[in-house]
Amino acid sequence: METTALISEETYRRTSYSPECEYADGVLIERNWGEQDHSWLQAALSAWFFQRRKTWGIEVFTGQRHFVRKGRYMIPDVCVIWAPRPVEKVFDKPLIWIEILSPEDRPIRVNEKIRELREFGVPNIWVIDPETFEAEIHTPEGSSKIEDGVLRVAGTPIEVALQSLDRD
Repeated sequence: METTALISEETYRRTSYSPECEYADGVLIERNWGEQDHSWLQAALSAWFFQRRKTWGIEVFTGQRHFVRKGRYMIPDVCVIWAPRPVEKVFDKPLIWIEILSPEDRPIRVNEKIRELREFGVPNIWVIDPETFEAEIHTPEGSSKIEDGVLRVAGTPIEVALQSLDRD
Protein backbone atom coordinates (compact mmCIF):
# COMPACT_ATOMS: atom_id res chain seq x y z
CA MET A 1 0.00 0.00 0.00
CA GLU A 2 1.23 3.49 -0.78
CA THR A 3 0.46 6.81 0.86
CA THR A 4 -1.20 9.51 -1.19
CA ALA A 5 0.31 12.54 0.57
CA LEU A 6 3.77 13.39 -0.70
CA ILE A 7 6.57 13.77 1.82
CA SER A 8 10.02 15.17 1.27
CA GLU A 9 13.12 13.04 1.04
CA GLU A 10 14.52 14.89 4.05
CA THR A 11 11.42 14.04 6.10
CA TYR A 12 11.73 10.39 5.12
CA ARG A 13 15.42 10.29 6.05
CA ARG A 14 14.84 11.68 9.55
CA THR A 15 11.64 9.76 10.35
CA SER A 16 11.27 6.24 11.71
CA TYR A 17 8.30 4.23 10.53
CA SER A 18 6.73 1.17 12.10
CA PRO A 19 6.72 -0.95 10.14
CA GLU A 20 9.58 0.48 8.07
CA CYS A 21 8.60 1.85 4.64
CA GLU A 22 10.46 2.30 1.40
CA TYR A 23 10.37 5.65 -0.37
CA ALA A 24 9.88 6.57 -4.02
CA ASP A 25 9.75 10.18 -5.16
CA GLY A 26 7.67 11.49 -2.26
CA VAL A 27 5.58 8.38 -1.70
CA LEU A 28 5.92 5.98 1.23
CA ILE A 29 5.69 2.36 0.13
CA GLU A 30 4.69 -0.22 2.72
CA ARG A 31 6.67 -3.43 2.51
CA ASN A 32 5.01 -6.82 2.43
CA TRP A 33 5.69 -8.45 5.76
CA GLY A 34 5.88 -12.17 5.64
CA GLU A 35 4.50 -14.75 7.91
CA GLN A 36 6.30 -17.33 10.00
CA ASP A 37 8.31 -18.96 7.16
CA HIS A 38 9.46 -15.53 5.97
CA SER A 39 10.46 -14.39 9.44
CA TRP A 40 12.22 -17.67 10.23
CA LEU A 41 14.27 -17.60 7.00
CA GLN A 42 15.23 -13.97 7.57
CA ALA A 43 16.50 -14.85 11.06
CA ALA A 44 18.27 -18.04 9.87
CA LEU A 45 20.09 -16.26 7.03
CA SER A 46 21.07 -13.38 9.30
CA ALA A 47 22.46 -15.83 11.87
CA TRP A 48 24.30 -17.79 9.14
CA PHE A 49 26.07 -14.68 7.90
CA PHE A 50 26.60 -13.28 11.39
CA GLN A 51 28.41 -16.45 12.50
CA ARG A 52 30.76 -16.16 9.51
CA ARG A 53 31.24 -12.39 9.47
CA LYS A 54 34.81 -12.37 10.75
CA THR A 55 35.97 -15.25 8.55
CA TRP A 56 34.41 -13.72 5.42
CA GLY A 57 35.07 -10.06 6.30
CA ILE A 58 31.40 -9.08 6.09
CA GLU A 59 28.62 -7.46 8.08
CA VAL A 60 24.94 -8.46 7.93
CA PHE A 61 21.83 -6.32 8.45
CA THR A 62 18.06 -6.68 8.32
CA GLY A 63 15.60 -3.90 7.53
CA GLN A 64 18.40 -1.47 6.59
CA ARG A 65 17.57 1.53 4.38
CA HIS A 66 19.57 1.87 1.17
CA PHE A 67 19.90 5.00 -0.95
CA VAL A 68 19.26 3.78 -4.49
CA ARG A 69 19.01 7.11 -6.31
CA LYS A 70 17.80 10.62 -5.60
CA GLY A 71 14.27 10.21 -4.33
CA ARG A 72 14.47 6.41 -3.92
CA TYR A 73 15.22 4.33 -0.83
CA MET A 74 14.72 0.58 -0.65
CA ILE A 75 14.96 -1.97 2.16
CA PRO A 76 16.08 -5.58 1.74
CA ASP A 77 15.00 -8.38 4.03
CA VAL A 78 18.69 -9.15 4.59
CA CYS A 79 21.77 -7.43 3.21
CA VAL A 80 25.44 -8.28 3.39
CA ILE A 81 28.18 -5.69 3.03
CA TRP A 82 31.94 -5.85 3.17
CA ALA A 83 33.38 -5.01 6.59
CA PRO A 84 34.04 -2.70 8.28
CA ARG A 85 30.59 -1.42 9.11
CA PRO A 86 29.99 2.05 7.62
CA VAL A 87 29.21 5.00 9.85
CA GLU A 88 26.37 6.19 7.62
CA LYS A 89 22.84 5.40 8.78
CA VAL A 90 21.66 4.87 5.19
CA PHE A 91 23.74 2.50 3.11
CA ASP A 92 24.91 2.53 -0.47
CA LYS A 93 25.29 -0.69 -2.49
CA PRO A 94 25.48 -3.95 -0.53
CA LEU A 95 27.40 -7.01 -1.68
CA ILE A 96 24.26 -9.19 -1.36
CA TRP A 97 20.63 -8.06 -1.35
CA ILE A 98 18.24 -10.79 -0.19
CA GLU A 99 14.52 -10.67 -0.89
CA ILE A 100 12.47 -13.32 0.88
CA LEU A 101 9.13 -13.69 -0.84
CA SER A 102 5.92 -13.03 1.08
CA PRO A 103 2.52 -14.43 0.13
CA GLU A 104 1.47 -10.93 -1.04
CA ASP A 105 4.47 -10.47 -3.35
CA ARG A 106 3.51 -10.23 -7.00
CA PRO A 107 5.93 -11.25 -9.78
CA ILE A 108 5.62 -7.88 -11.55
CA ARG A 109 6.61 -5.96 -8.41
CA VAL A 110 9.44 -8.36 -7.57
CA ASN A 111 10.78 -8.10 -11.14
CA GLU A 112 10.56 -4.30 -10.98
CA LYS A 113 12.53 -4.31 -7.73
CA ILE A 114 15.18 -6.58 -9.28
CA ARG A 115 15.43 -4.23 -12.27
CA GLU A 116 15.90 -1.21 -9.99
CA LEU A 117 18.53 -3.01 -7.91
CA ARG A 118 20.44 -4.04 -11.03
CA GLU A 119 20.38 -0.44 -12.28
CA PHE A 120 21.59 0.62 -8.83
CA GLY A 121 24.53 -1.75 -9.26
CA VAL A 122 23.86 -4.41 -6.61
CA PRO A 123 26.13 -7.27 -7.70
CA ASN A 124 24.23 -10.13 -6.04
CA ILE A 125 20.46 -10.20 -5.64
CA TRP A 126 19.02 -13.35 -4.11
CA VAL A 127 15.27 -14.04 -4.23
CA ILE A 128 14.12 -16.93 -2.06
CA ASP A 129 10.77 -18.62 -1.53
CA PRO A 130 10.67 -19.38 2.21
CA GLU A 131 8.25 -22.29 1.84
CA THR A 132 10.06 -24.26 -0.85
CA PHE A 133 13.61 -22.83 -0.65
CA GLU A 134 13.46 -22.28 -4.41
CA ALA A 135 15.81 -19.44 -5.20
CA GLU A 136 17.07 -17.21 -7.98
CA ILE A 137 20.26 -15.23 -8.16
CA HIS A 138 20.60 -12.06 -10.22
CA THR A 139 24.07 -10.74 -11.06
CA PRO A 140 25.45 -8.40 -13.72
CA GLU A 141 26.11 -11.53 -15.83
CA GLY A 142 22.45 -12.57 -15.77
CA SER A 143 19.79 -14.37 -13.78
CA SER A 144 19.39 -18.01 -12.97
CA LYS A 145 17.32 -20.34 -10.88
CA ILE A 146 19.45 -22.14 -8.29
CA GLU A 147 19.26 -25.84 -9.09
CA ASP A 148 21.57 -27.23 -6.39
CA GLY A 149 20.11 -25.21 -3.50
CA VAL A 150 23.38 -23.36 -2.87
CA LEU A 151 23.56 -19.60 -3.20
CA ARG A 152 27.08 -18.32 -3.94
CA VAL A 153 28.98 -15.11 -4.50
CA ALA A 154 31.46 -15.72 -7.31
CA GLY A 155 35.10 -15.09 -6.45
CA THR A 156 34.49 -15.30 -2.69
CA PRO A 157 34.13 -18.11 -0.15
CA ILE A 158 30.55 -16.96 0.51
CA GLU A 159 27.93 -19.63 -0.01
CA VAL A 160 24.72 -20.70 1.67
CA ALA A 161 23.30 -24.19 1.26
CA LEU A 162 19.66 -23.47 1.95
CA GLN A 163 18.82 -27.04 2.95
CA SER A 164 21.56 -26.90 5.61
CA LEU A 165 19.65 -24.21 7.50
CA ASP A 166 18.16 -26.15 10.39
CA ARG A 167 14.36 -25.94 10.31
CA ASP A 168 14.01 -27.87 13.59
